[in-house]
Amino acid sequence: MPDSASERIRVEAPAARCFDVAVDFESYPEWARDVREAKVLERDAQGRGTRVEYRAAALGKSIRYVLDYDYRDAPSSFSWRLVEGDMLKRLDGTYRFEPEGPSTTRVHYDLTVELAVPLPGLVKRRAAGLIMGSALKELKRRVEAVA
Repeated sequence: MPDSASERIRVEAPAARCFDVAVDFESYPEWARDVREAKVLERDAQGRGTRVEYRAAALGKSIRYVLDYDYRDAPSSFSWRLVEGDMLKRLDGTYRFEPEGPSTTRVHYDLTVELAVPLPGLVKRRAAGLIMGSALKELKRRVEAVA
């Protein structure tokens, strides 16, 4: 059964800058703690990654997964869905960028995760919370460092 969670964070940077950092998938290993490798497999006409393969640390193991990205609401948001992966049945999500002025953005992160391996509900919810919390804090740090 999938678990869903939503979080948000305030970032001291314009929404466009938040979007640009969030879609620069190949740089994720530089700032996203658990991402070991990100390889863009396909791009759209604007050069944005539409299919990306990741290798990441999760649950004490190294896992591989591929996500398809949808930019129909860009640059105010983008979403993704799992295409294939180790240990995952579902990893679908959305980033939304809500301007709160010329140099401040509220970033919303929605994530639905379903693991292929059975784990107690409490462990899965904690893992989802940790993934989201660290992802948002790491994104905020990266965006504000280069803003």
